Amino acid sequence: MAWLSLVVAGLFEVVWAVGLKYTDGFSRLWPSVFTVVAMVLSVLLLEYAVRSVPVGTAYAVWVGIGAVGTAVFGMILFGESREPLRLLCLALIVAGVVGLKLVTREAS
Repeated sequence: MAWLSLVVAGLFEVVWAVGLKYTDGFSRLWPSVFTVVAMVLSVLLLEYAVRSVPVGTAYAVWVGIGAVGTAVFGMILFGESREPLRLLCLALIVAGVVGLKLVTREAS
């Protein structure tokens, strides 16, 4: 359950990071509300995950999901660069996240 919480926390990190683009400096009400709610949910789910997953692993996975997801949505929504070297770097982050999952044992 901790790993599922960690993945969902990472997805909420993507939501709030992309949401920042739409808040216009937190001057737009609804994008700001959704962004702040996503921030809170992301951190609460991360907190739940670190009860069982080592904190260094959990944080690295959370950041990795957030970074890759935000970069992908940046490409889709905002026309950011899709150059091959950038995609390779994102793939390396994904490989690192998968590797951490494979070598990490949850605490009892």
